[in-house]
Amino acid sequence: MADLFKNYIAGAWVAGADAVENRNPSDLSDSLGLFAQADAAQTARAVEAARAAQIKWAATGLEDRYTALMAIGEELKARAEELGRQLSREEGKPFAEGKGEVYRAGQFFTYYAAEVLRQIGDTADSVRPGVEIDVRREPVGVVAVISPWNFPMATAVWKIAPALAFGNAVVWKPANLTPASAWSLAEIVSRQPQIPAGLFNLVMGPGGSVGQTLIESEGVDAVSFTGSVEVGRTIAAAAAVNRTKLQMEMGSKNPLVVMDDADLDLAVSLAVGGAYGGTGQKCTASSRLIVHEAVHDAFVEKTAAAAQALKVGPALAEGVQMGPVVSEGQLASNLAYIELAKQEGAEHICGGERLALAQEGYYQAPALFANTTNAMRVNREEMFGPIACVIKIGSYEEALAAANDTRFGLTAGIVTRSLARATHFRRNARTGCVMVNLPTAGTDYHVPFGGRGDSSFGPREQGRYAQEFYTSVKTAYIAAGTPA
Repeated sequence: MADLFKNYIAGAWVAGADAVENRNPSDLSDSLGLFAQADAAQTARAVEAARAAQIKWAATGLEDRYTALMAIGEELKARAEELGRQLSREEGKPFAEGKGEVYRAGQFFTYYAAEVLRQIGDTADSVRPGVEIDVRREPVGVVAVISPWNFPMATAVWKIAPALAFGNAVVWKPANLTPASAWSLAEIVSRQPQIPAGLFNLVMGPGGSVGQTLIESEGVDAVSFTGSVEVGRTIAAAAAVNRTKLQMEMGSKNPLVVMDDADLDLAVSLAVGGAYGGTGQKCTASSRLIVHEAVHDAFVEKTAAAAQALKVGPALAEGVQMGPVVSEGQLASNLAYIELAKQEGAEHICGGERLALAQEGYYQAPALFANTTNAMRVNREEMFGPIACVIKIGSYEEALAAANDTRFGLTAGIVTRSLARATHFRRNARTGCVMVNLPTAGTDYHVPFGGRGDSSFGPREQGRYAQEFYTSVKTAYIAAGTPA
């Protein structure tokens, strides 16, 4: 019988009324275990425990907070190989990516451990004589974290670490497709003696019960969510009732512009890495390749050759460059988009078919389409798979217009040797992140991350900008001569 991994609620490991099995998308015969499913009552209890513990944590000395977060970060980095292997087993990304994600999660914790000691307020003189002003930040309270499956460790941690650093409590609902990484992180957090029972809670389960309970709870002060636009809209509507503070990272349709003066080999490398890295299951993936007509044919030929040369296989196999799709449902969605692209008149260059390998899994060949337009659904909707579509343009102005012609606005990239074009694009691309001669996928942890339009809502994530979401500002006025 498979091992049962429990939820962590109010400082105790708790079984649920039900459990789901977590299987390896690279090898459907490989089970990572059974993971308890919290119900609405358990979720409510986690929120109640978080509210009580948050008061204690906010009063905890900075050195203790620093020590706890630093210990979590250092353990994640030390166990990156072990936990990266687990992450790759359950999510399907190649082992090098899984190991790197866990190590990066450790860096988030150590970064925010340092931020604990950098919480410095402001002072000012009032316009009224004899009055001084003190401005400082205080914890927002209880934060519900709802994280996705594509980066089961990193995305969750870049929410959890700043929440704890700034004095908040956390109730975390991870994606049900990738609970093992969540459980492992919770186990590490549970062993930190400085963290009071109930401050950090892991409630695994479906969005319909666990997620809905969290977003409707009057005991939750803020919700940080990463997922689809459709779910984000549901969260926003529910949160509005209690005026819950929101931070949401949602969909994307990121363009990579390749100009006529581009280094073509670099452009192909960036396009292939950006479109097919992580099996295309990244919010920063470059799914729209906007290419100048002068280099279009050569670019398509080279990109097709590079895509077909990618080694697709089990996440833990040596030399694999692209793992499986995360689930049967996601694979079915990808295959439907392949057929839609053909029906819309796109030229199918290569790939897209399901692959039958020695180990049964959800494998798909990286797909490339050419002669597409920005009006096609495959260039309007987020597909979240290894599918890239080329749009031919005749000028820089046309390229910029095509890049901005989307309801999303997370990342955008340009490949060019022209400083003038690069500068203009950097200033005029309507996205939260812009890359020049770099892949659209890949951001740093010490600077803000987020988008515009349907890609994001609320304050930015990561870096010092995270304090805008995880804290509230208090302005105090003190009359001169007030007794100590």
